[in-house]
Amino acid sequence: MGFIFSKSMNENMKSQQEFMLMNARLQLERQLMMQNEMRERQMAMQIAWSREFLKYFGTFFGIAAVSLTAGAIKKKKPAFLFPIVPLGFVLTYQYDMGYGTLIQRMKGEAENILETEKSKLQLPKGMITFENLEKARREQSKFFIDK
Repeated sequence: MGFIFSKSMNENMKSQQEFMLMNARLQLERQLMMQNEMRERQMAMQIAWSREFLKYFGTFFGIAAVSLTAGAIKKKKPAFLFPIVPLGFVLTYQYDMGYGTLIQRMKGEAENILETEKSKLQLPKGMITFENLEKARREQSKFFIDK
């Protein structure tokens, strides 16, 4: 009688463990999907911001380029054209960010860093451990009583 009961308990416990493992896996998959969704939304906002900024900066650049060119011709001073160069770099960067391949190039470079320059990604003093966190918490806590 006891053997049958314990066998049933073992099977029940094993099925419970399998259910808990499946549930934990499902929860982890959902968390990963949610993190990826948030990352995609943040990237979309960054690209949208770049495109919006490009509209305003492009207008400013156009007006500044025409005005500076007219001033350089009228005053016969080519130095008035100098500000167009750095403004042109900013305009090109924003265009590349909003409509070009900058993000794909950045992604490729990030993948290269992850593969070939892993040592540059390490944290100072190594990975944070539970013991380090607990030690810091004890040092900062005024109410901690060590038993």
